[in-house]
Amino acid sequence: MRPVEAVGVLVPAHDEAATVGACVRSVLTALDAVPGLRVRALCVLADRCSDGTADRARDAIARHPAGARVRHAVPETRPGEPAAPVGATRGRAADALLGLLGPSGTGPGRTWLLSTDADCTVRPGWVRGHLLRADAGADAVIGGVVLDLPGYPVPPGEPPPPDRPVYAANLGVRATAYTGVGGFPEIDCGEDHGIVARLRAGGYRVLPGPVGDVRTSARTSGRARGGLADLLARHTGVEPRAAGSPVA
Repeated sequence: MRPVEAVGVLVPAHDEAATVGACVRSVLTALDAVPGLRVRALCVLADRCSDGTADRARDAIARHPAGARVRHAVPETRPGEPAAPVGATRGRAADALLGLLGPSGTGPGRTWLLSTDADCTVRPGWVRGHLLRADAGADAVIGGVVLDLPGYPVPPGEPPPPDRPVYAANLGVRATAYTGVGGFPEIDCGEDHGIVARLRAGGYRVLPGPVGDVRTSARTSGRARGGLADLLARHTGVEPRAAGSPVA
């Protein structure tokens, strides 16, 4: 299999003004740390945001040294629009990212898509780690996450390698495999598990990735019911609530 030559990162964001700047800066640094790529791209989809998330993302791109070298877009949906399933939102971000990457001047199978979340930061070697596995023949890579919480470094119940839970915050897939299985399922929660199940059912090679390359928020409020925030809430005894809802 010939090496990957084009890489794009998708980041869906809903009212993440406090964290999206750090996320964008870390992603740009990781994209810029891989030499030899023909195309690098970043798409931050600001979904129904009312807190300036899109402006924060654009500002972070403009101020970063790699911002001019990375194709980028920050599409927005309006706050008053009906909420779409999380899977549909992530799929919309992926579609926008594929548009940014375009044909990329590469052959089939030489474009790699990465997914993370706006409340995460990635290590400088994150992209490189995925591409090492892609160039070794992986069609998808499922990496772990570490929590931004002292004494609680990994999500509860996470098994050791080679098994790995699936997190959309650290997920990579070859573009041909992504489109071959129809992308993310348009469901309210578990779209990351859904696409991995589709890939495995389709005979694509899914490999585990490193755990510590993505640091995610240990918040107990999140957009998706049944997601990581709800899992943490159950284990910490906090009542789950939607992101943006008032704290009693």
